[in-house]
Amino acid sequence: MFYNFLFPKAFKGTGVSVVILIFRVVFGVLFLLHGVDKMSDFQALSENYPSVMGLGSYMTLMITIFCEFCCSLFLIAGLLVRLMVLPMILAMAVAFFDVHDAMMPEGELSLIYLIVFIILYLVGPGRFSFDYLIDSRFRKDKEETRLSK
Repeated sequence: MFYNFLFPKAFKGTGVSVVILIFRVVFGVLFLLHGVDKMSDFQALSENYPSVMGLGSYMTLMITIFCEFCCSLFLIAGLLVRLMVLPMILAMAVAFFDVHDAMMPEGELSLIYLIVFIILYLVGPGRFSFDYLIDSRFRKDKEETRLSK
């Protein structure tokens, strides 16, 4: 069951996979740029960054940078997409509902990211991803093992 969750069978058509690839790369790069901005201004931001759930400004900023920078790299590459998009969804939900109090237009960008990441979570990485290559290799190995018995 967990295997089918990570490597879904649905949404594997070429056209759909191209659209998913475009979504992954465009929103991954945009989100990555937010992380790069935060890393470059780390010292100044760490002093007054909003503290979430009592974690403190420094820890909240570190978690945000992980979500925006590290998870974006995995999303762009299409590696463990469904796992990596979960922290991104959580970060944008916290940003929209807690930091921006679900107010518009302040929270608009975090809401857009939240919706896109939920969609990517639901549809999976598509054919043009490392997840698809891993899935193909596992299926090939499984088939060879089954045939050799």
